[in-house]
Amino acid sequence: MTTNLADYPLLAQINTPKELRNLPQQQLKSVSNELRSFLLNSVSKSSGHFASGLGTIELTVALHYVYNTPFDHLIWDVGHQAYPHKILTGRRDQLHTIRQKDGLHPFPWREESEYDVLSVGHSSTSISAALGLAVAAEKEGLNRKTVAVIGDGAMTAGMAFEALNHAGDINKDMLVILNDNEMSISQNVGALNNHLAKMLSGSFYAGLREGGKKILGNIPPIKELASRAEEHLKGMIVPSTFFEELGFNYIGPIDGHDVNGLVATIRNMRNLKGPQILHIATKKGKGYQAAEQDPIKYHAVPKFNPKDTHLPKAKPSLPTYSQIFGDWLCKTAEVDEKLVAVTPAMGEGSGMVEFSKRFPEQYFDVAIAEQHAITYAAGLAIGGQKPVVAIYSTFLQRGYDQLIHDIAIQNLPVMFAVDRAGIVGADGATHQGSFDLSFLRCIPNMVIMAPANERECQLMLNTGYRLGSPSVVRYPRGCGTGETLPNIDETIEIGKGRIIIDDQEQQGEKIALLSFGSMLAEAKIAAEALGANLVDMRFVKPLDIALIEQLAQSHDVLVTVEDNAIAGGAGSAVNEYVLAKRVLSQNVSLLNIGLPDHFIKHGTQQEVHQELGLDSQGIIDKILKFIG
Repeated sequence: MTTNLADYPLLAQINTPKELRNLPQQQLKSVSNELRSFLLNSVSKSSGHFASGLGTIELTVALHYVYNTPFDHLIWDVGHQAYPHKILTGRRDQLHTIRQKDGLHPFPWREESEYDVLSVGHSSTSISAALGLAVAAEKEGLNRKTVAVIGDGAMTAGMAFEALNHAGDINKDMLVILNDNEMSISQNVGALNNHLAKMLSGSFYAGLREGGKKILGNIPPIKELASRAEEHLKGMIVPSTFFEELGFNYIGPIDGHDVNGLVATIRNMRNLKGPQILHIATKKGKGYQAAEQDPIKYHAVPKFNPKDTHLPKAKPSLPTYSQIFGDWLCKTAEVDEKLVAVTPAMGEGSGMVEFSKRFPEQYFDVAIAEQHAITYAAGLAIGGQKPVVAIYSTFLQRGYDQLIHDIAIQNLPVMFAVDRAGIVGADGATHQGSFDLSFLRCIPNMVIMAPANERECQLMLNTGYRLGSPSVVRYPRGCGTGETLPNIDETIEIGKGRIIIDDQEQQGEKIALLSFGSMLAEAKIAAEALGANLVDMRFVKPLDIALIEQLAQSHDVLVTVEDNAIAGGAGSAVNEYVLAKRVLSQNVSLLNIGLPDHFIKHGTQQEVHQELGLDSQGIIDKILKFIG
């Protein structure tokens, strides 16, 4: 895809921020307009994250104009908002490749550019990293500046406050820009967001302050008390005092779409000593009306026509696993009022919108706070409720201690619906669900299930929900296979797999494929091509050891197939059992097929599976090579 740069006369001159800094300041508004138009034109033709970037156009221009990047360090939190940053830092002509295999990474990525100081995909890491860089810069002694841009809901995570607390304590020179756009991927929730939204606009604080002065100001002995009371009141209501109590100098809020105002303010703050907070107010989707009106829908977009008022409707397809989970939630809540569903800010992505509307008293979006979500579920379980935590595989990593300490050790009946397990595609290494089986199966008291299709998924949700102990159902991103769904009360026996192909007349070396989860369809194609037998293991923990022993006694080669890291995954569990029980005395060989021991870059699920040899042909090739 080519873009006519003649339509962008100023932007065409900017191959690095140095060219931007050579422009007179009065041209920055025009640069911002061209940048917004370029972003709209490019993403509408290629797809990608959209509304967040539209909201940070002027901020990006101002930061690169004032700071000497890349010498000065600029850190973006999450990275949805960093498309304009990529355009201004030498990647303008490659933007159309973003999120595509071998194209630009969807988020800031150190391997991609010297301007990307921190590789990032998860939220709320910017202030911690910036503080470390600020300490290093002070030791370096070259007057290097450090800026972190946080927003898009990331301030709702506890890690951000841990970093603020530390930064205020050690008093290093750094600037934190709070990009307050009143939105996250899902609408921000929580007291802090309400607090910021009401900051200086309420008449309650102003009236109470003035009234207190009139009543108390004429009584000399308590003037000091009145002053202290005013400061305490400000601390409860005004964000400036909240941040100042943490040790930051707070300035704002200011208009985040006034590029000249931003330049003037940031230039003034650049040389201030100690930790600084600049609070800017922006609008997600700024400059494109449809995205302004519905920033959730326009957070990430397919290819679309900017002249249309609606995004193109997706072609009819089978329900996604997320939708299947949401349907299960609703059906279960209809018959069990003790069901409570918890999500860390991914209600839309996890298929919970209908449930949240129909059962608002049983739905809890706790914001970007995975640790809290899990321990909160522990409390619900202790209190007699039946919590289900809907969480992406890659985000479950962030609550690992809570999973062990607050759920598993106490053997609490909390079920984890782990979405986006395995290869997720375009979001790349930070979002691939590569490790959940590896880090979950070593935890005592956990039952771990991996469905092969949507029917199995709902059977496992039914089973885990009724189990009375910690359980996990991990399922992939994408659509089901068209299976008929079970009744809400149907369950399966714990630790029992099912035989899919059982050919007793195998020729040559007898091969059995042990498939875990969503790999079953490709494994079946491979098994049929090889004349091999096939089982759907269903359970990663506990394993169906009777089935494994049966297969080991009647086959020459056992092949495990999974969409998880081989290291520590389901295949490793089979290896451990076979070795521990000396089943290898039967002269059976073992081959593990799964994700390799490196971080997996972005591309479509199909492209990545093919590249890694996890499609049917890749499975066939690996087995033929193994048996020689």
